[in-house]
Amino acid sequence: MEYSIGLDLGGTNLRAAAVDRNGKMLDKVQGRTQYSEGREAIIHDMVDAIRVMRDRFGKENLAGIGIGVPGFISLQDGVIKNCNNISSLENFPIRDEIGRRLETTVILENDANAAALGEKWIGAGRDVNDLVMLTLGTGVGGAIISGGKVLRGVNGMAGELGHITIVPNGNPCGCGNRGCVEKHASATAIIAMAKLLGLGDNMTAKAVYDLAINGNPKAQMIFTSMGESLGIVLAMLINAFNFPLYLVAGGVIGGWDLFAPAMLEETSRRSFTYRLTQTRVERAQLGNEAGLYGAAYLPWSEI
Repeated sequence: MEYSIGLDLGGTNLRAAAVDRNGKMLDKVQGRTQYSEGREAIIHDMVDAIRVMRDRFGKENLAGIGIGVPGFISLQDGVIKNCNNISSLENFPIRDEIGRRLETTVILENDANAAALGEKWIGAGRDVNDLVMLTLGTGVGGAIISGGKVLRGVNGMAGELGHITIVPNGNPCGCGNRGCVEKHASATAIIAMAKLLGLGDNMTAKAVYDLAINGNPKAQMIFTSMGESLGIVLAMLINAFNFPLYLVAGGVIGGWDLFAPAMLEETSRRSFTYRLTQTRVERAQLGNEAGLYGAAYLPWSEI
């Protein structure tokens, strides 16, 4: 039975899974990433997790190994160029080093791209070959799947949708731009708006959500504002790509019922393509497993 191994390197843990060609997860292991112990400890843990899966299911049927990591990736070099959470991995040939230790070829991919690929394979996008996905978390990530493959651009940096401008001369962003959608529709943005409106200095996005569903008008206004911001960027993407499906993913979609009405209304107002066609805007389905499935699918996707 042919299988592949996917590894998802997250902000607090790493997970590796063996997945068969039909998308059935055969087994997985999980461990805490030891970022404070430096690069060697992280790479050792990644290689060890992959070896556990490979030893369990055998080398002879292994189709390949895919790894999803945060940050910008130089595809030609297999190097992470920007990774704020794991700075020790920046500008290090991580793909080739892991491949050397495992004596095999490894495919490296941005984590948002891997998650979108997972949704395309066995999630909400399994009936289409073209989709765009926005991931709402601490920031806003994005990915574009075209013809069943990740659209990477010339340097592998396509799909940075969180840094599309939706408010000209708006709030400054760490990327150097102003008015990015990330500054208006992420968990960080929800918390910042809550503080601005006097709801509390140490709020979490979940706490703001709880206030909103219990009728707090200021908290409800935050999610309406968030929805309008997402509607603006979705309308831009629909007008640009004319794809059949646009997915919204990430931890913040727990507030879907609060922000989706404003999001869909704004999308409709700003996109005649959305109004006149059967374009779908939906929630992603795989949750935090999407990146794991997508990483495992990389060897088959790249063939």
